[in-house]
Amino acid sequence: MPRLSFSAGPFFRKFLISTIRGYLGFTLRTTRWTFSIDPEARKFLTCEDGRTAVVAFWHEVLPLTPALWWWAEPQNPSMRLHVLISRNRDGRLIADIVGKWRIWSIAGSSDTRGKNKGGAAALRSLRSRLRHGGIVAITPDGPRGPRREAQQGATALAALVKKPIIPVGATCRGLRLNSWDKMILPLPFGRGHFVCGAPLTLSRDKELQAEHSADRLLAEAITQVMAEAEQPWVDHPGRQKEKIWLTPLSLQPSRVWHWVATGLAPALPFLLRWRQVRGKELPDRVREKMGFASRARPAGPLIWFHAASVGELVSILPLVQRCLEKKTNVTVLLTTGTVTAARLLQHRLTHPQLVHQFVPLDVPRWARRFLANWQPQAVVFTESELWPNLIGLCHQQNIPVALVNGRMSERSFKNWRRFRPVARRMLERFAWIAARSDADAQHFQQLGARSLAITGDLKTAAPPLPVDQVALQSVQQQLAGRPVFLAASTHEGEEDALRPVLQILQARFPSLLTIIVPRHPERGAAVSALFGGAPRRAQGQVPARTDSVWVCDTLGELGLFYRLADFAFIGNSLPDVRTGGGGHNPFEPARLGCALATGPRIQNFQEAFAILGESVVTVSTAADLVDWVITMLENPARRKACAEQAQAVATANMALPEQLADKILALLPA
Repeated sequence: MPRLSFSAGPFFRKFLISTIRGYLGFTLRTTRWTFSIDPEARKFLTCEDGRTAVVAFWHEVLPLTPALWWWAEPQNPSMRLHVLISRNRDGRLIADIVGKWRIWSIAGSSDTRGKNKGGAAALRSLRSRLRHGGIVAITPDGPRGPRREAQQGATALAALVKKPIIPVGATCRGLRLNSWDKMILPLPFGRGHFVCGAPLTLSRDKELQAEHSADRLLAEAITQVMAEAEQPWVDHPGRQKEKIWLTPLSLQPSRVWHWVATGLAPALPFLLRWRQVRGKELPDRVREKMGFASRARPAGPLIWFHAASVGELVSILPLVQRCLEKKTNVTVLLTTGTVTAARLLQHRLTHPQLVHQFVPLDVPRWARRFLANWQPQAVVFTESELWPNLIGLCHQQNIPVALVNGRMSERSFKNWRRFRPVARRMLERFAWIAARSDADAQHFQQLGARSLAITGDLKTAAPPLPVDQVALQSVQQQLAGRPVFLAASTHEGEEDALRPVLQILQARFPSLLTIIVPRHPERGAAVSALFGGAPRRAQGQVPARTDSVWVCDTLGELGLFYRLADFAFIGNSLPDVRTGGGGHNPFEPARLGCALATGPRIQNFQEAFAILGESVVTVSTAADLVDWVITMLENPARRKACAEQAQAVATANMALPEQLADKILALLPA
């Protein structure tokens, strides 16, 4: 008969964990709970205003304590609970049972009789959790007793981090097991009672009398609330009392979106193939969009940053750089959604600790595959990247998620307001949100965001766009002092609108050179054809003296072109644009001293243009644009004043990346 020990062991353990978890979940859900909570203790149990504490209860009520977490977590889903559980076999079994309810364990117990039980390492981990906004729970008489006698761990930890201890007592309809702690085994369809006493601030001062030691005071406090829990009919003055049914917090912000994405998954590879044929995906990396990694995960801590496209990428690069400088052992995984952004990253930032991947589509199975491979310790999304399945899975795996440069336009706010429950469940899971502006912060808050951090636009804090000094000097010599007008980041339809403008300008200013930089370099040939085969920089062509247009269809060189021109028009903003418009980042040219004009369709950067105010001119027609260019060429003093005004605004918030980098690094475990 074959031996079954190699397979039966793990199988039986999984069966045992599922059975116990299922039984506990059923009994705790079907129990009618009464909570009697001290008002000050409530503030700590829900991490109100960043408060944290040590929660202490006797080992006998351990099976009941998930109910306390189910009560607390919905009131502040961004908080985390860590429980000190013995690292022996029984302790690991308990940790796996409660782990699915996002009760995270730290392995260890008090070192006694010269034996190293992981107490010192566990103490350091617990201290880190408390200092970074988490709650930790300890059974002072665990894991082996004596029953209801507090050991030194809880009071030592509280004194070390200067945090209070919340004594907790609980009971319910159940059986008392014949174990050292007389553990309560709950029974279904009963009643239960939790009592949370006032926060204790206990000293470890040596002058304390033995009979009044911190450990003894803690034991007395827990025993007292246990006695109160066993008398649910007694009202205690000053305690807030509520009777409720409990259930674990749902991990999915939207079950509908979860199943829609799952149902669409079989068709999405065909969509990716279609995009690949159109040049919007890289053939050798398209599987990254399905969660398959193309590189191995480096060892050590890893922060995942996500920027959808070029604009978001440019805004967070200074932030990424600060994190890499401040924490040299950390790896940054930077994901983008577009090929253009990936190519720009290669030009802008290379670092041995920086890894680029394409972000997986928001399909639950693909997202799980991505997270299982990269195992990030912290996640940072950018601007309006809100993906319910990814955010929910990060929360399920206890990965803190932050949002930087959070953008919630009026239009997006109205759309999300139609799905307010989904928005609330998604936003309340963020550890914190750093909004781009006060208006964005207000929109996030109205939709359910709980923790709002520093407000400020990263686009106003970025360093000037880089430039190759050799290339700059070379082009300046080739242009030989010609006046330069720049049309930057133009989209399809706008070049057609520019043709009559340039004809008028060429007749009045024969030496004027217009540089056109299409947003998508692959359109360079088509743009060149519109202007009679104008020279293209991507082909190594340089404008002759008789050329009035130069198509610069290269990637990552906007810093060069903004330095060549004293005034620039920002594309994707004219009424003629066929992509819907929205504008582009005006701070990039403003930071380099360009006077600016834009079309009226700037909804994606409305706040940025509002900040720049009158230093930016809005042109709605070809005649408006002609008049503006003529004014800039004939009135250098006005051009200089507009440029200086815009530059002062665009460089006013340079400390923001440093502040946000500190907050991001604080999300990492010790």
